[in-house]
Amino acid sequence: MICEATAYARAGLVGNPSDGYFGKTISFAIRDFSAKVTLYESPDLEIVPSFQDGFKYASMREMREDVKVQGYYGGIRLMKATICKFDEYCERNRIELPGRNFSIRYRSTIPQRVGLAGSSALVTATLSCLMEFYEADIPKEIQPNLTLSVERDELGIAAGLQDRVIQVYEGLVFMDFDRALLEGRGYGEYEELDPAYLPKLFIAYRTDLAEGSEVFHNNIRDRWLASDPEVVEAMHDFASYAQTVRDLLVAERGNEIGPWMDKNFDRRLSIFELDPKNVDMVMRARSVGAHCKFAGSGGAVVGCYEDDAIYEKLEQVYAETGAVIFKPDIAV
Repeated sequence: MICEATAYARAGLVGNPSDGYFGKTISFAIRDFSAKVTLYESPDLEIVPSFQDGFKYASMREMREDVKVQGYYGGIRLMKATICKFDEYCERNRIELPGRNFSIRYRSTIPQRVGLAGSSALVTATLSCLMEFYEADIPKEIQPNLTLSVERDELGIAAGLQDRVIQVYEGLVFMDFDRALLEGRGYGEYEELDPAYLPKLFIAYRTDLAEGSEVFHNNIRDRWLASDPEVVEAMHDFASYAQTVRDLLVAERGNEIGPWMDKNFDRRLSIFELDPKNVDMVMRARSVGAHCKFAGSGGAVVGCYEDDAIYEKLEQVYAETGAVIFKPDIAV
């Protein structure tokens, strides 16, 4: 028996990073990049390293460059942690698993550590394969919780539900992480929206700005837990931007969402210490008449533009920095 699963990269349209703070967000999944996992029955349980899990290098400099992009552990720790949490979940929920082992391997085209959710995509695809292989039925709305627990609880990485929800649901989704919902029934309210009403979108990223989301989120998490009024108010603001954009999209007025994306970034800039090079990614887009914000935690940006003339200008200003720009193919 062979199982295969694919999880796509994602971009946070608006509202992030409030998803980890009982807020609201809108995200979309993109087919341009993906993580693919293959699982097949075998005598022993084996995690097969990917070419991205390098253990042999031509020099120390080459190893340093690899670590900068991939981190120290690559995808192996994510797959191990997913398998552990899956087994725990099944045991806790009295789901009896057949007594058979498997080998599992992955490959990913998602640029790493630039805020396009490469780690959560690998976890999501791994979970999908495990569910299929063992014929374990985990409710769709619960799957993002389980994938979040892999990184947050098992590996100690600060993260929110947004990435996991969109990679399970795909398409374009409005997410309400109301505290009462999460603490009551265990999951938020997830509304699938029609991507047809989105304006023209672009995504740009720079791999030389790679940085793990755990680095980005840690300080703000501490401030939020300490009830820092500045952080608490900002999270409310991010959520309100997402609600406004959701209402505009439902009203088929997607061409009006650009200023709210700008507000999202400006509010983020008011409370976070951001790498000037990441800020420059946003400002370059604004300089040619586009609207822009971070797609995730930095390294990649998402924005909207009016016409092809502006997109050509975007290509020019990003070419100066070596950034990659493209028009996203939304996974629906």
